[in-house]
Amino acid sequence: MSPIRLLVPLSLALLAACATQPKTNLTVEKQSECPVRLVNGQNLIVTLPSNPTTGYRWAIQDSAGGVLRALSPEVYSNPEDAGVVGAAGLSTWRFQAFATGTGRLRLTSQQPWAPEVLPVETFDCAITVN
Repeated sequence: MSPIRLLVPLSLALLAACATQPKTNLTVEKQSECPVRLVNGQNLIVTLPSNPTTGYRWAIQDSAGGVLRALSPEVYSNPEDAGVVGAAGLSTWRFQAFATGTGRLRLTSQQPWAPEVLPVETFDCAITVN
């Protein structure tokens, strides 16, 4: 066999080995990690600091519904090592990219009984699905 015949299959094998698949889950914990690029079928996990005992709750204002679908409702957890009643924790949402396009995932933190008061925090993330 000539060296050229061996070089072509070897080159193709190396290229295939170097191709990387995106992670199944992409986690975003800060506004600074936005904008987010996903591929169709990839999961997006959003985790934000939260403390519902203060009366403030995160609410989804825009779910990027044209490109993302919710996989679960908000899940609140507090660190086991906090040892303090009312300690802050984390709120987590899981979404899956299901269509190509763009959208905005926007959440606000405010007291649900006072919608006329401006939110104390806003999470606004541009989402692109390829």
